[in-house]
Formats: sequence, structure tokens, C-alpha cells
Amino acid sequence: MPPTRRLPAVLALALALCAGGARAACPPPPAAPTPEQAAAWAAQAPDRGLLWRLRRGGHSSYLFGSLHVGQAAWAYPGPALRRAWRETEVLAVELDPADVGAALAAAGPAAPLAPALARRVEAQARAACLPPAALAPLPAMLQLSTLMLAEARRDGFDAAFGQDLMLLALARSQGRPVRSLERVAEQLDALAPEPQALDALVGGALRQLQRGQWRAPLRRLAEAWSRGDLQALADYPRWCACADTPAERAWLRRVNDDRNAPLADRIAALHGAGQRLLVAVGALHMAGPQALPRLLAQRGFDVEPVRPALASIPVEETP
Repeated sequence: MPPTRRLPAVLALALALCAGGARAACPPPPAAPTPEQAAAWAAQAPDRGLLWRLRRGGHSSYLFGSLHVGQAAWAYPGPALRRAWRETEVLAVELDPADVGAALAAAGPAAPLAPALARRVEAQARAACLPPAALAPLPAMLQLSTLMLAEARRDGFDAAFGQDLMLLALARSQGRPVRSLERVAEQLDALAPEPQALDALVGGALRQLQRGQWRAPLRRLAEAWSRGDLQALADYPRWCACADTPAERAWLRRVNDDRNAPLADRIAALHGAGQRLLVAVGALHMAGPQALPRLLAQRGFDVEPVRPALASIPVEETP
């Protein structure tokens, strides 16, 4: 279950929960860049990720395929993304973290895991140096997301350096409006597997965590995203070790592909209202038969790849 399919708020939650771990076995906390490093990275940042220009109705928006975790040097936009920022006026994200806290509280306590699985989750939380019972209030799949984000620190990745948080911080600092493309309840529903599949999904994810088996796919995903490799992202179910069983494949469709049509409808509605948008959505939503660029082309947009790495990758035409 890659971080690119998680609630943006979970990234901030993972950062807060993981901060301050002191033992050697704990995932290492992120090192803040020095002022000199920050200045150099900001000045020299290359383009990363996936970027398209969207034209319809006499004005343009941009679609950015983001990654919800990153490395310190990645938290700075490259030239193409800076240009897209200048040419737009509204940031649209899957979900604004500001909307999440109250919605989670209103949803009430999460359904408990089976006792044996709950004990395994708690053991993994201790290994990640999280506070006791810190994950218990969260739905099961968000508990796993938090554990995976904690483990990502062992390879130098952190939620604090994700592109979504970087853009949200920039929007807040400049007073730019932020629009959510989904409601909290919709994301929570998407993240919830069918009840009969929950134990198998949680058990499989815990085995991957305990054996360190999900770290290599994360590194491969991050590298593919960084170089704008759309084909590698399209092939993700073949190499992620997260779509090997019918239950895993069904959950992957639910949390990724099945959300794309509503996302495309809401992007089209905001753009149609005359807003020039910079849309930041997880990169895995950009690939496959229900890829967002394709769905937006079907809704009448002229969809043009911006990054040079994408120039030879055509957007699938409307059937």
C-alpha cells in the first residue's frame, strides 16, 4: 500500500507521531536542511514528477502528479512547476488536511481489529517508536499507512517533504485558495476494504512491514516518480507486491482507479467555473485505463504533457 494512495492528513499525522524517536532502532527523524542547503536546493531544483497543461473554455489549468513522501531536496519546485504556479490562482488537492480532524472525530471510533491482528499492529508500532495505543483510534488501513510512513524514514523518505505538503505550505504562505477535490468521508470509504477482506489485507501488509519487503517497491516508486516515468507507474501493480491476491487487486482498484472519475468531474467543474487551477493528485492516478489525463481528455480538455520526459508519451485518446 504505497504512500501515494493515502490521505494527505495521514502524512502530517505520521510526522507528529514519529517525531522524537531516540533509540537506534527507531526510524530516524528527518534532518532539517541548513539555510545554505535550502537556498541551494531551491535555486537548483530540477523538475520532478508528472505535469500536464489542461486547456478548455479559453483558459488553462495544470495537473501535477505528486508523491506524498519525499527527500529533503525534493521539497522545492522545479522550473516547470514554478511556472505552473505563477500561471494559476487556486490550488486543488485530493483533500485539504485542515478538513480532516473534525471529520475523523465526527466519524467516531474505528471498528476494532481482531485481537491477534491488533497485537501485531501494536508490536509494529513499538518497533517504530510510536506512543502506546497511538494508532488505535484510526481505521485499520490508516494505521498501516502510518506504520509504512514511519518505515519510509529508514530510506530517507519523509512525509514532511511530500509535494502535496510543500504546495499546501506555499499556498498558505501566499494566501492562495485551496480546494479539496474529495470529502473526508469519501476518502475514508475508499480506504476501507470489504469487511471480509480486511484481516487478509492487514495481515499481508504487516508481514511486508516486519520483513522489510515494502521498502524496495517504495524506492522504485519514488525513483519512477522523480524521473517522470509514466510507464513504470502504469506497471506498478506488476511489481509493487501489493496486488498479488484478488483481495489486494480489488482494494487497489477501490483506492485508486475507482476514485478517478469523480476526481475528473470535480476538476472539470472547478475549471469550468473560471478558476485557473494547479491540481496536485497522487501520481498513480495518472496511469492505467482510468488515468486522470485520459478522463479529462474525455471531458473536453486539451491535455498537453509539459515535462520533457513526458513529451514522447501520448495521452490516451478518447475511445
